[in-house]
Amino acid sequence: MPAFPLSGPRPARTGAAALAAVTVAAGGVLLAAPSALAAPGDNGDVKVHQPNTPTGDLRDEPKVCEFYLDATNFDTVPTLSWTIEPQPKSTSTSTLTGTLTLQEGTGRTPAQSLPDGQYKLSWTVPGNPTANKQKVFKVECAKTNAAPEPGPSGGVAAGGGGLAEPSVSQVGAAAAVGLVGVSGFAYVRMLHRRTDGAA
Repeated sequence: MPAFPLSGPRPARTGAAALAAVTVAAGGVLLAAPSALAAPGDNGDVKVHQPNTPTGDLRDEPKVCEFYLDATNFDTVPTLSWTIEPQPKSTSTSTLTGTLTLQEGTGRTPAQSLPDGQYKLSWTVPGNPTANKQKVFKVECAKTNAAPEPGPSGGVAAGGGGLAEPSVSQVGAAAAVGLVGVSGFAYVRMLHRRTDGAA
């Protein structure tokens, strides 16, 4: 029975693994660099909230009636200026402006109100033009204050179950299928290597 020599070390795979490790490490350093070098106020954001939304909530509420502005993550910035203008721009007098005093990078305005319509919120950080940002939101008092439509009542009809938890995302399901596929491939490779005599 002829003996087949076992293959020796594979420097190409070792080199590829080292290159992948260096690439991942360099990517992590480069991704962290901008936040480390960011000027004061660059990380800040101003959210539009309904009056009953707690301060510091990370959600933006794009449709409101009465609202307040919630500023967060402005580092050591003491104040910021804000303007709310109708969109598209018009000669309407429904423009609001103000200055928000920040304590430890956070602050909020008193409740504000505007006529129904679409508006653009812009804010500026004194001395840092790169921190100037904007966002668009709608004021819809008629729909916001309307009573919610009644939902379905009674039990689910026979055979009409559906998903128990509708928040299961399709991306999560696709990731799980991909993970199973990669695991299966790795398992087959492992079995193949063992039948060839490789460790």
